[in-house]
Amino acid sequence: MSRPSTVGRTREIEPRVRRGYFECRYGQLHVHNAIPPGGGFEEGTTLLCVHGSPASGAAFARLMPLLGRDRSVYAPDVPGFGESDPPGERPGIAEYAAALGDFLDTMRFRQIDVLGHRDGALITIELAIARPKQVRRVVLASIPVLTDSERDLLRRSPWLQPPAEDGSHLAAMWRSVVEARPVGASLDALTAGFAERLRNVQGAARATDATLRYATRARLALVTQPVLVLRPKDELWDATLRVRDLLPQARILDLPDHGRDPFDTAAETLLSPLRDFLRG
Repeated sequence: MSRPSTVGRTREIEPRVRRGYFECRYGQLHVHNAIPPGGGFEEGTTLLCVHGSPASGAAFARLMPLLGRDRSVYAPDVPGFGESDPPGERPGIAEYAAALGDFLDTMRFRQIDVLGHRDGALITIELAIARPKQVRRVVLASIPVLTDSERDLLRRSPWLQPPAEDGSHLAAMWRSVVEARPVGASLDALTAGFAERLRNVQGAARATDATLRYATRARLALVTQPVLVLRPKDELWDATLRVRDLLPQARILDLPDHGRDPFDTAAETLLSPLRDFLRG
């Protein structure tokens, strides 16, 4: 029996999506990854994705299979988030970056591109400064370039509310998740996001403290790699635009129709501009 002809048909071959554990200075680092079906012999430079609070590497679950068709993509759970071991007491942004640097050293990457979201963008900045020859291109999304008043507001808004026997602290956290609900998000998706937020609340508190102590403006000015800035319409919409004065050569892509989780809600929209930038 002859096989049906495939002439004229095209099909995207899906990457292999896996998870694994690696050693870093704080213990085990849990990493999500997507590898092209060719076994990693792809033309694109490997991409490291660094999530923000209170998410984990799973925040890139929709984006990784898309970008992973022509490059390897790795999304670690930052220490203290997801299934990664927590860092020591009161880590700074440089300590988070060094822990991810341990992973890069283990993998022996010659060159790598890095994408960071929210406080993950600060970790990305620090990696770019510390490893200028290894980090080739940088993508920053929702950058907390904060004013003094914004820092004070963030300092007065703790991630972890004191637990109450009646569960009212959980109800308050659930309301915040619902209020930030992306257009079209199901209750199942909101519930998964709530569980992730609850699991990562201690890690988010540490990362927020590190953000408040980070000299964002001074460090941004030291980045020498080509930079693409993604600016979704979230609470960091104005803060992110301040990067213009610090990195005037950076390309800025506004995403006014997408909110706090662009790599989930706008993965398909971001695919082409990300590929174009990372291909350069």
